[in-house]
Amino acid sequence: MIRFTEIVNVSGGLHARPASVLVNKLNQYGSTVKILYQNKQANGKSILNVMALGAKTGDEVTFEIEGSDEQEAADGIRELFQRDFAV
Repeated sequence: MIRFTEIVNVSGGLHARPASVLVNKLNQYGSTVKILYQNKQANGKSILNVMALGAKTGDEVTFEIEGSDEQEAADGIRELFQRDFAV
């Protein structure tokens, strides 16, 4: 299992567009991805779950990834955050 934290730097937080970009990226991998924020947990492959977290700009979110391609999934997530979700 890989666990790491990222800071949401995209303007407006994890609203519909960045949540969609994140979910589309995560659905490319077979690994299970959980996103933890405050006292909430979301399935990273569900746009409704990700948006329901309500993570705002500047907030920290933690990812827990488990599966055969967990390293690739972690790298993909980190890349999205580094590019502020630009596609």
